[in-house]
Parts: sequence; C-alpha cells; structure tokens
Amino acid sequence: MGEFELIRHYFQQHSAESTPASVLLGVGDDAALLQPPAGEALSVSVDTLVSGVHFPDDAPAEEIAQRALRVNLSDLAAMGATPLWFTLALTLPEASDDWLRDFSRGLFEVAEAYGISLVGGDTTKGPLTITVQVMGSVAPGLALRRDGASAGDYVLVTHTLGDSAAGLASLQGRLEKAVSEDVSAYLQERYWRPTPRLEAAAQLAGIASAALDISDGLLADLGHICAASDLSAELFIEELPLSPALQNATSQDQARQWALTGGDDYELCFTVPESRMPELGALIGTGALQATVVGRLGTGSGVHCTLHGEPYDSQQSGYTHF
Repeated sequence: MGEFELIRHYFQQHSAESTPASVLLGVGDDAALLQPPAGEALSVSVDTLVSGVHFPDDAPAEEIAQRALRVNLSDLAAMGATPLWFTLALTLPEASDDWLRDFSRGLFEVAEAYGISLVGGDTTKGPLTITVQVMGSVAPGLALRRDGASAGDYVLVTHTLGDSAAGLASLQGRLEKAVSEDVSAYLQERYWRPTPRLEAAAQLAGIASAALDISDGLLADLGHICAASDLSAELFIEELPLSPALQNATSQDQARQWALTGGDDYELCFTVPESRMPELGALIGTGALQATVVGRLGTGSGVHCTLHGEPYDSQQSGYTHF
C-alpha cells in the first residue's frame, strides 16, 4: 500500500466525516487551512513517542494510538486550552493493514471523545515512531502558565499519582505483590489511557496561578514551576494521593516513589494563592473538582520533600529524556 492510499484509507475518510467549520481545508492537501476562534490565542504542543522508549515494543496498535493522542491532549489541558485540531506523523516498519486498522480505530475514538479533528500529517518507513501535534485555543488572560506562581501559594494535584508507573510495572511483570485482575486492569488502563484533565483545567481558570501536567513525575515537574516562577517548594509526602489499587499492588515506600518520580500520570499539578483557596475548596466540596493539597511554595529554589515535618530523601528525581 502506497503512502497516499494509506492516508486516504485509514485517516482521510475518518477525518472528513467529522470536520468542523473551523477546518477550512483538512487532510489531503499540502497544508491545512484553519480558523481559530475570534479573540483567542492558539495553543500548540507536539510530542513524539518511540517504540521501546515510550511504550513497549509489543504494544497493541489501538493502545498506542490512545496513549499518543491522550498525552498530547493533556498538554492542552495544562494550558487551560480547548482542543481543536491535531496532526499525525507516522513512521512505520511496514504498512500492515491489521495494525493500521487498529491504530486508526483507537485514534479516532479519542478524537471523537474530546472533539478534536485530524487536519494533516505524514507517513514514512522506519522504526515505529508516532508524532502528534495538537492545537487548541484559550483566552490569552486565562492561559495556565508555569511562571505565575508566588511564594505562599499552595501546591495541588488532581486525582491520584503513581498509577501509571504501577500499570507499566504490571505489564512488565514487576509488581511486588500479586493483585486481582480488576486491580491489574485498572493500573494498566491508567498507563495506556490517561485522562486529559480538560474539565479540571476549565474549573481552574482564574483561580490557579500556575499549572502543568505531570509527565516526568511530580518531583521533576513541580521543579519546572519553581524554576519558571523563581521559587522553592515543600512537598508533603504524607499527603500524596494514592489510589487503593496502587496501595494494593506495592509497598507504601514504592507507591510514594512512583507518585513522586514514576511519571506518565498526566494529572495536573497547579498552584493556588491563599486568597483563592475558598473558591477552590468550594469546587472540591461540591465534587466539581478532585484535587489534593500536597505542598506549598516559598522563596529560594528547588523542591524539598518532608514526611510529617522531617526531611524525606527521594531515591530518584524523575524521568529524563536524555
């Protein structure tokens, strides 16, 4: 199957079926023509996933697609942006009909669920590599950035941490404890299909002072907020939100380590000034937002961990790309 036939068969038809009015020209030409919403800024992010590095070599094609688009949508959530469009560059060892059918099914399942349209891309032959670029829009004054935090702000995270690292350990047979099929399935789903916290980000507009998504581990990613805002942070290890599934799968020490440095959670880490905490508390109290206070910002630099007020030495610092 040639490149253009591959695109038409697996990607162009699906894209055309749900093309919004904002796509003036989509898949099939030299470039897309797109119309952003009036008065909003364009938010753009791109990620590359390499077989054997970002997912197991024998991973199912549908799960690769799910993961590839979801982790990119998480970047839009981290900026408080609404998803609009994405492009896809595929490097394939071979053009397998079965693989492409499963991959496109997983890809468009996510695209339809989050209202984002495929508008272009590229295919080539080589080691399996997936590059997704996502585009969204956000009111310029409401974008969630890394550099807006201040000393005294509280540090919070959405939902639970460490599940994805445990899910990968489950896939690779590295869990310390024997777990039920339900626990294993939950953890593996958290690895393959992270939830972009778009709804949570929308709730945080005008409340959070800084935010990002947790891709390299809380310890490393909170460090990015500290560096951008020229601050330090104290992390309260006893407050880390750990799911029952994670706690059933491993020791408390390992669960905390995965929550701090495991990465791939794609939850939001955000900061909130003390004056806005009542608003945030109201959102949490009504169930509109699930978030936990895990630290506080101060002057200085770096992220310092404490356990019940005593220094806590993390064994690792988080994922590094090189």
